[in-house]
Amino acid sequence: MLLKIYQDNPNYNDVNRVADILNNGGIAILPTDTLYAFVCSMDFKKTVETIARLKGFSLKKAKYSMLCPDIATLSEYVRPLNRDTFRLVRQCLPGPYTFILDANSNVPRNYLNPNRTIGVRVPANSICNAIIQAVGSPLIGTSVRTLDADRESEYLTDPELIHELFGRQVDIVVDGGIGEDIPSTVIDCSDGNLEVIRHGKGEIEL
Repeated sequence: MLLKIYQDNPNYNDVNRVADILNNGGIAILPTDTLYAFVCSMDFKKTVETIARLKGFSLKKAKYSMLCPDIATLSEYVRPLNRDTFRLVRQCLPGPYTFILDANSNVPRNYLNPNRTIGVRVPANSICNAIIQAVGSPLIGTSVRTLDADRESEYLTDPELIHELFGRQVDIVVDGGIGEDIPSTVIDCSDGNLEVIRHGKGEIEL
């Protein structure tokens, strides 16, 4: 199913329709402020396993991020941030950044990296954030990738082509317009350190 939602005024009924699918264990593809992303509810481990298979990864090798609607929600799932980390997070979010943070016990263990960290995002995208808020809890997400490298660029950005490729394997694709083809900038803030481990759309100086 392909559902058009407009960024400047996300339709309430359409947003709730997507949220209901996710709250019932479904998989959606949503626009973010970077790449389109596979997303699911935190409550369904088998759904996350399905997303890993769609990307061609084993569950242990797949890397997920937790998508939050705001910094206040983010803080409920990570250990207390030191002053420098909090200042940086507040400066960058919402925006095209993924912060790797020390998770607390509210994050299910199957989403954690081996050192008990989790990538966390607050996308600057009104559609994505409206759906997260309607779901009522953060979503688990990972960027859309194709297994065919020759199709990579166009099948990452055009929701109609994304639907053509994945429409029968997910429950819904949200068309929020042509997306970006650059991933988020990733900053590792675990153990109180600040290190850019991937330079993406977000500009940053540490």
